[in-house]
Amino acid sequence: MSYLEDVTASADWAAVASASHHDPHSVLGTHPYADAAGRTATIVRVRRPLARTVEAVFADGTRLALEHVAHGIWEGRHDGAPVAYRVATAYGDDDETVLGDPYRHLPTLGELDLHLIAEGRHERLWTVLGAHPRTLDGDSGVSFAVWAPNATAVRVVGDHNGWNGESHAMRSMGVSGIWELFIPGLDVGAQYKYEIRTRSGAWIFKADPMAQAAQVPPETASVVAESTHTWSDGAWMTRRAATHAVAQPLSVYEVHLGSWRGGLGYRDIADPLIEHVTAAGFTHVEFMPLAEHPFGGSWGYQVSGYYAATSRFGSPDDLRYLIDRLHQAGIGVIMDWVPGHFPKDAFALAKFDGQALYEHPDPRRGEHQDWGTLIFDYGRSEVRGFLVANALFWLSEFHVDGLRVDAVASMLYLDYSRNAGEWEPNIHGGRENLEAIRFLQEVNATAYRLHPGVLMIAEESTAFPGVTAPTDHAGLGFGFKWNMGWMNDSLQYIERDPMYRSHHEGEMTFSFVYAFGENYLLPISHDEVVHGKGSLLAKMPGDHWHKLANVRAYLAYMWGHPGKKLLFMGQEFGQIAEWSESRELDWWLLDQPSHAQLRDFVGELNRTYRAQAPLWERDGDGSCFSRLGAPSWDPTVVAFERRDAHGGRIVVISNFAGVERSGYRLDLPEDGVWTEILNTDAAAFGGRGSGNMGLVVATSEDGSHPSATLTLPALSTIWLRHQREPHVPTVTKG
Repeated sequence: MSYLEDVTASADWAAVASASHHDPHSVLGTHPYADAAGRTATIVRVRRPLARTVEAVFADGTRLALEHVAHGIWEGRHDGAPVAYRVATAYGDDDETVLGDPYRHLPTLGELDLHLIAEGRHERLWTVLGAHPRTLDGDSGVSFAVWAPNATAVRVVGDHNGWNGESHAMRSMGVSGIWELFIPGLDVGAQYKYEIRTRSGAWIFKADPMAQAAQVPPETASVVAESTHTWSDGAWMTRRAATHAVAQPLSVYEVHLGSWRGGLGYRDIADPLIEHVTAAGFTHVEFMPLAEHPFGGSWGYQVSGYYAATSRFGSPDDLRYLIDRLHQAGIGVIMDWVPGHFPKDAFALAKFDGQALYEHPDPRRGEHQDWGTLIFDYGRSEVRGFLVANALFWLSEFHVDGLRVDAVASMLYLDYSRNAGEWEPNIHGGRENLEAIRFLQEVNATAYRLHPGVLMIAEESTAFPGVTAPTDHAGLGFGFKWNMGWMNDSLQYIERDPMYRSHHEGEMTFSFVYAFGENYLLPISHDEVVHGKGSLLAKMPGDHWHKLANVRAYLAYMWGHPGKKLLFMGQEFGQIAEWSESRELDWWLLDQPSHAQLRDFVGELNRTYRAQAPLWERDGDGSCFSRLGAPSWDPTVVAFERRDAHGGRIVVISNFAGVERSGYRLDLPEDGVWTEILNTDAAAFGGRGSGNMGLVVATSEDGSHPSATLTLPALSTIWLRHQREPHVPTVTKG
């Protein structure tokens, strides 16, 4: 019989028996009991439907036989206070099994955790939500916690219970909307999902939003993970924390990991990627999204597992290994991060607990019509906290050096890609998404506060003011913004036949007008070499030689232009075919001398850039930049000067005409010797070898501006550096 009067027939017991109770721990587990004589004891109660015998096994080896009471629930009386126990169960003719009891344990989340989650301020959210191997009161197992405030019941299902969650109903943590359960006996590698009962009474299966690993797609279960990686990048992390990125060289190599070289995982790619990036001279690698995503054709931009490194290429620790190796080789790591939208896949975040939860409930704010995806509800504190903590997760747990935030423009504007009547104004009647703006400000301010030296980079394609202004000056607080205007204009220019470029000089020079309004990064990204746009080499006019010359001239102009740099993989050696995520780059092209020379040129370009402070130290300071051109102004010649804080001076001169300009007179900023430190027409790079013999002497006559006579090879860019010491002409004796 039950030791608690009239409970066996109650609705609570029936709900616990059917694993649909919001608080199964209130019935199961241990409960204090006092009999009529006032004697205290402990009731041990477990759910074991269809069992033949059930016993509680205590730590000292003694046992307590439990009796079946009702609905598959068994109980027994133990004299004294609650003590640790396990449950021995026998079914039919089978031998007994002894397992820990999930319902004897206290919650793994505290009141402070619940408060911070509700406020959206838990900066280490991934340590309390999701699945975590733990040892509690002698039991080793896994704790589970999930936010599902609209659910009426939640179960953990997985390979541990035959994907039947009736034995693992979770408890509600009250108004927080958190559900929690510790399951003894589970370990790393266990596959699981949540089975959620909606308010309509339907049961739905969902992957864990906080899972730190997942099955290899197209499978969709979450996987219990725990890192055992030991980091060896302490020196890198110390230097990074003391570095102000705006005043450093930044040359980024953008990589889609799955198609860089086919069949390589996180560990396999480390050696060849490090070798290639080091030879090419880039300072950083930027990985297109590596968070878990169901559809490879989305390139990772439709994320289903924000806290899980995609299992396509290995385990989370395998990715940690890759990043660690890159750091040890002196290469930084930036990752694409996608807080702007998520897919509608039924197993993931969409209507997670049966109703709009992570997405905004109003489709005018909660759905992207162009992409067929959903938009986060940035005004909901728990959602904002989920995203802010996710940024911190990648910075903390994976030592990522920066996040490139995708599609920021789509977040900033309520009318983004919408017609009149398809969007709702903000409270002031404007089109700005005030909640998204506050979220971006918070994530940037928090990232820089907790991880000094990191890079927060916005892909933002409009003229929204203050993208890289500090948050305490009403800016969004990013460190850098992609210069999409420069990218569009300059590519439009360079694709033209040189014969017609003289009429479109503004496409190449208009960016100088606004180059110092933000901290810019100049991108030639994956978006420019796909969907019929062709590779960078294929965009260029002329035959193969002229295409290569155009690429070299364009890249040297780009590297000289104010702003940091980004180049998508394959363009550094002249990939001819348009990029496709389904196949690797055409590495065989490097067997052709002209493509190997282009690769060597990019390496020299990066090394020269990194060695010359005027090209990066004062990128955002307009007083350290000047246009040049007189007296021989030519619309196909773009010339400008860059200066550093210590008197260093570099002049960049691009001749985008199809003919050489010999005897070209150019006023230079100072008398003396200017060394030609880069010439894209050098024979070593596949050019014709025309140029200025390494030195240019600028002189002034009658107090006029110093000028020099130059040779500007066709389709070329040259860099000149001023020598501060006086030039002593060589005297030739006759």
